[in-house]
Amino acid sequence: MRNSITENEIEEIALSYLQGLGYTYQLGTVISPDGEHPERQYNEVVLVTRLRDAIDKLNPNISQDAKEDALKKVLRTESPNAIINNETFHRYLTDGVDVEMRTENGIRGEKIYIVDFENPENNEFVAINQFTVVEGNQNKRPDIILFVNGLPLVVIELKNAVDENANLKSAFNQLQTYKQAIPSLFTYNSLLVISDGWDARCGTITSDYGRFMTWKTKDGQTTADHLQPQMEVMFHGMLNKHTLLDLIRQFIVFEKSDSKTLKKVAAYHQYYAVNKALESTVTASGSNGDRRGGVIWHTQGSGKSLSMVFFSGKLIIEPRMENPTLVILTDRNDLDEQLHETFTNCQQLLRQEPQKAESRKELRQLLKVASGGIVFTTIQKFMPMPTDIVQPENENVVNEPSVEYIGADIQALSERKNIVVIADEAHRSQYDFIDGFAKHLRDALPNATFIGFTGTPIETTDKNTQAVFGNYVDIYDIQQAVNDKATVPIFYESRLAKVHFNEDEKVSLDEQFEELTEGEELSNRQQMRAKWTRLEAIVGNPNRLQKIAEDLVYHFEQRNAVLEGKAMIVCMSRRICVELYEAIIKIRPLWHSDDDDKGTIKVIMTGSSSDALNMQAHIRNKPRRKAIGDRLKNPSDSLKLVIVRDMWLTGFDAPCLHTLYVDKPMRGHNLMQAIARVNRVFTEGKEGGLVVDYLGIAQELKTALADYTASGGEGKPTLDQELAVAKMLELHEAIDYQLRHFDWRKFFTLTPEEKLKFIPVIVDYIFSQENGEQSFTENTKNLLKAFAISVPHERAMAIRDDVALFQAIKSRLVKISDRNEGGKTDEEMETAIKQIISEAITTDNVIDIFDAAGLKKPNIEILDERFLQELKDLPQKNLAVELLKKLLKDEIKKRTKINLVESKKFSEMLEDAIKRYHNGMIDTVEFLEKVLIPFAEQMKEADKRGDKLGLDYREYAFYTALEVNNSAVAVLGDDILKHIAQELLKTVRNSTTIDWTIKESVQSALRRNIRRILRLHGYPPDLQEKAVDTVITQAKMLAEDLVKNGDKKEE
Repeated sequence: MRNSITENEIEEIALSYLQGLGYTYQLGTVISPDGEHPERQYNEVVLVTRLRDAIDKLNPNISQDAKEDALKKVLRTESPNAIINNETFHRYLTDGVDVEMRTENGIRGEKIYIVDFENPENNEFVAINQFTVVEGNQNKRPDIILFVNGLPLVVIELKNAVDENANLKSAFNQLQTYKQAIPSLFTYNSLLVISDGWDARCGTITSDYGRFMTWKTKDGQTTADHLQPQMEVMFHGMLNKHTLLDLIRQFIVFEKSDSKTLKKVAAYHQYYAVNKALESTVTASGSNGDRRGGVIWHTQGSGKSLSMVFFSGKLIIEPRMENPTLVILTDRNDLDEQLHETFTNCQQLLRQEPQKAESRKELRQLLKVASGGIVFTTIQKFMPMPTDIVQPENENVVNEPSVEYIGADIQALSERKNIVVIADEAHRSQYDFIDGFAKHLRDALPNATFIGFTGTPIETTDKNTQAVFGNYVDIYDIQQAVNDKATVPIFYESRLAKVHFNEDEKVSLDEQFEELTEGEELSNRQQMRAKWTRLEAIVGNPNRLQKIAEDLVYHFEQRNAVLEGKAMIVCMSRRICVELYEAIIKIRPLWHSDDDDKGTIKVIMTGSSSDALNMQAHIRNKPRRKAIGDRLKNPSDSLKLVIVRDMWLTGFDAPCLHTLYVDKPMRGHNLMQAIARVNRVFTEGKEGGLVVDYLGIAQELKTALADYTASGGEGKPTLDQELAVAKMLELHEAIDYQLRHFDWRKFFTLTPEEKLKFIPVIVDYIFSQENGEQSFTENTKNLLKAFAISVPHERAMAIRDDVALFQAIKSRLVKISDRNEGGKTDEEMETAIKQIISEAITTDNVIDIFDAAGLKKPNIEILDERFLQELKDLPQKNLAVELLKKLLKDEIKKRTKINLVESKKFSEMLEDAIKRYHNGMIDTVEFLEKVLIPFAEQMKEADKRGDKLGLDYREYAFYTALEVNNSAVAVLGDDILKHIAQELLKTVRNSTTIDWTIKESVQSALRRNIRRILRLHGYPPDLQEKAVDTVITQAKMLAEDLVKNGDKKEE
């Protein structure tokens, strides 16, 4: 049956979108070396003539020699490392190529531009399909490549939406193959696009599959309706000439860390938010502007720091801003550090190195320049007081202002207009006790424009923020981020009922305790201090900590058995951090190590030599803390848990964190910031992050949620874990109902050996149900996801053995069934679940479906008698049928690549037999013994036939193509047909060149030669045309085989 839509048709649709956007269409074979208008050799990926023309056009005043130099630089690759080459080219593309030009006055440096970013229409945009690249003996042909001025900037790989095996993952895998096989193409690549005609995603050459993102809008104003194909939305929204060039120039960064470089491109929400923010900043800083650029609220985890980098990079080169100075403002030193690191890692886009102002004096110095520069500083540097002393215990806290400064005239740090203050986490709630914060900022920089970025909404009571920054410019809330898979949902679990605290160990948070922030631990307000001390004593009660340690170790180990990952524990004071650490390593001594680079658990805190002795081992300087942070971010490092008080609760990004244990009073945006540590996208198994509450912060979460929705955000910050548990139980019930007439629980009473044999019996029962396999597989897959989020809830632990059994059954079903689930079958989750199931279920022992059925796996080439006999005797007939069906389908699939006529014949016969079986015309035993087994015998016979005729598999393929006509056999006989088949193979071999299957000229010549051979040997004239078509189709099937093995041409 013909597919309702083919891959070629999807390619045509994609090309029609591109032509509609003003791209010129070009067929790759026409410009190939042996095409009608050759422009390139097969090993060349740049269309050199077009690039040379563009350089001439865009650089009219530059000498020819200099232009040739620039061209050579672009075409030369300097490094064996692909990402280094790609970054070098990206610099040429976005900044121009540096050359030296001889003039009358000597040599001077010049820039040569290869793309005109200011005027998109001044460039040549071409979409090319069937563009074959040959490199190192490999011959590959990506679906569509978009060339700008002859440079292959975008590679598009398409699959078929109606073929469930040809999914986006397979398009992604195809691109990975191309990167290995034809690396030169990817030196020039800016973006990779994968699509099946419906879904579409975009990434870069370093993006893993999870980082390929959708593009949800055509115009940046409205999100596209979900009924519109995403391919259409992405092509119109992202690949239009203007957006594509803007994205390439301003929204790609090469983020460098010690171990690697990652090339990142903005997601759609970042792209449009930055452009909106740019316009609002230009307006605000203009002569009639109010100096308030607005607030961008992008939920934590959705790339806010990078959005700030993109915004800064674009603002710097915006001509209307006249080379502004950017002041990046954070409210804490550790935040300053993290953001500064992100900016430093992206220097290429910023075109300069960010500076840090360590004091108010240094800040004044750095702002003295006439223009330009990026300066990092903390809010404290704006406090106009000599007594602005940082207390050693906590460098993040400032003294209250001296009375004499209130209302005084303060000298400005700079009067300049083109200063833009970009505030990270534009929340002022934690500065309630800093008198007149907004005033100090304005006094210091009276003419600057202020713009704020935040991951949590501004609290309704906070009027300062709006006074300084203005209204929201763009909102990207939790719901959108989760829908776009930019973040994962966060689930909430209270462990208060699970840990049996005595009365004196219970914490009650009254109104004033809710007001507590980290600062009050060190503030000089005695009354607050006393309350804080009382609360800290209850929270830090040794018996209470002992119980938390026991529960936490149990909870984390259970959770990690299902989903490998890491956790952060938040405590109320540094004393408690250390004592909880001691309680945990008492239970798990091997988790401890004195060395920073070893051990499973660490405490992260600052301190001084006057601290208690047991704290000293945990006090580390900045470089040592960073090294431990890098260990935590590395999924394969042995460090699994960190205990913190206030460090790393904002701005710290470790995607492998999946659990946050909270034992500290937190509220408002601090709480929202902290829980977002676990919402980063990680492996495909990380369905959500989990916040575990030991203190009773549920009310705080509700309050935070009220603020959230009042600000216009959608989606809950956390979802109750009970939701996942309810879903898990519902799915468990559905599976139990499907197996209601079968005693599956008997499994748990059997010996390991009996268990091994019992699984095929259950599988057989499922296959006997209508759609049984599909329904069971689907429900189990979803049950595994819900289970991974629910562990270690007691309802989850109660059914874990059932879940493990269902998973073992599912793996058998998937392996046996005809449906290929397309790539991974939830591997990560499956291996994880195997670890937590009870020893009784030895899923690891079931290596293979044939072993599971008690059969020796056959050599499929020769489907031997003994194997067929064993199948016949197998008591589970449904299972026998499924196994043999799978083997036969696999065998036919293999033949489709080699022998057109036979594979078609066998395929039709098998489909017909299966149809009769499914319609109930024959029963299982009869189907197995009278249909499938004889069918297998017949296939075996067919294999031997070529040998009997003395033909190799390719000659035999052509022989069957001629024999398809019975009267031809009758007229000519075997010997002549054999002779024709051998002649045909020679002829086809000598005609095959690269791309011959898509070149009409080669195919026409081949048709003439085939006709000549057939006529020569007296093949019936009325059957000749059909035979020619069949032989050509057969030759195309063998194309790859012939090109690989056909390099020795035969005379």
